[in-house]
This record gives sequence, structure tokens and C-alpha cells, in this order.
Amino acid sequence: MAGITEIKEKLSVGEVAHLWEVYKATGDIQSKNELLLHYGYLVKWIVRRMMPKYNNYNEYDDLVSCGMLGLIDAVDKFELKHEVKFETYAVTRVRGEILDYMRSQDWASPSLRKKITAITTAFDMFESKNPGKPVDKDVAAALGMPIEQIHRILNQSHMFNLVNFEDALNSFNSAADIRSQDEKAPEEELLEKEKKEILAEVIESLPEKERTVITLYYYEGLLLKEIADILQVTESRVSQIHSKVLAKLRIKLVHRFGSD
Repeated sequence: MAGITEIKEKLSVGEVAHLWEVYKATGDIQSKNELLLHYGYLVKWIVRRMMPKYNNYNEYDDLVSCGMLGLIDAVDKFELKHEVKFETYAVTRVRGEILDYMRSQDWASPSLRKKITAITTAFDMFESKNPGKPVDKDVAAALGMPIEQIHRILNQSHMFNLVNFEDALNSFNSAADIRSQDEKAPEEELLEKEKKEILAEVIESLPEKERTVITLYYYEGLLLKEIADILQVTESRVSQIHSKVLAKLRIKLVHRFGSD
């Protein structure tokens, strides 16, 4: 993940390894606190990726606090014998804690949910007829909404779509924790493989700009702001694209597996 690797570590690899050994062997609180301080940047990095700064629902401090709870849990439960980097394990735990909080906040009212569904369905329909072409005007005309309103609703739907996409993604992935390949059951490996194949298939079918946003965000680990700079558009526009794609991916996953 590019965004993570750019952050300089305050402790050396040897110092971090020593802290882990001491904490796991003795439960030393000071060692635990130093580990939390060392890995604290992960929480902020995840929150920045999940929540654009301009968003009206920007409760940055609350999400960081939730993320820290996930980090504490990760430090407590991480096993040194596992063949996985702590950062990989922690990102899953931290994201999970933040997503649980986001679910509890109910980011979209029933009326907004209906509008999100209508807009997403309309985009899916028009884009299937006109692959690779902008269809914002067609969607706006079909729904009787100004384009500005369509874009505003897509901005508002960012959190809603993010949570629902994660839920759809996890609905057919029964592995709650990151484990080594040896610990995964054969059926879990098949589900993971199928998930990747479906996502790759759907992403490949996206218009170029949407495919670029998803690739840079999920595969290159860039922030929405960084993607906006590359595409020379506003961060708000990138969030609109991202949110729309998440909604479309969720719908396709639900159609494929028959559950929401």
C-alpha cells in the first residue's frame, strides 16, 4: 500500500521486534503503549482513505477513536507465530471497528436511500447501453433531477455505499480474521478466489475513469485527494465516482449471490 509505505517509522525493525517479544512474553503495559504509538499512523491513514475531508459527515476524531480501539484489539490478539505482517492484520481490525461505528450511525435516511438506489440503478442501465461514455445527463433527465443534485446525492452516499459494499463483500467471505494459507479451509480459499474473479470481472467492465479510480484506490493505496490530483478533477468528483462504483459493485455482488 503506497500510502502506508511513505510514512517513516520512528522505531527500527529491531526495536519493534523487541517490543513485541517483551509485550507478548510479559504483558508489559509500557511496551504495549509504545507499540500503539508506533502503529498509530495506520489508524489515521485508514480514516483518511475512508472519509473524504470535505464530507458533511466528517467526524474525523470519532473515527480515529474507533480505529484506535481496533488497533488496541489487534495488538492484544496478534500472534507472532502467524505468517502475516502485523500491519496487514491491524488494517483489517481497524477497518472493522470503524465500519461497525459507521453502521451504528445510519448515514442515510430512508428517503436518501431510495434516491441512492434510483440513481445507481439508472447509471447501471444507461452505462450498460453506452459503455465507456458519460451518462450523467441521461440519468438526470430520466430521474427529473438537476445534474448538480445527482452529484450532491452521490457525495452524501459515500459512507452509505462504503458500508454496504463492505457488507456485500463480506457476505460470502466467512473468514473473519486474516490467517495464513495453511489455516484456511478449502471452501474459504474457493470463496476468496471467486470473490477476486468477480471483482476483477466487474472492474474490467467499468468505464475508463471509474476503473482508474478503483485501481488507484484499492490496488495502489492512494487517497481520494491524490487520485483527484492525478485525474485533474476535484476530490468531490473522485468521491462521486468512487461512491457510484461501490454501489454498482454491491448490486452485482448481491445479484450474483442472491443476498443483501
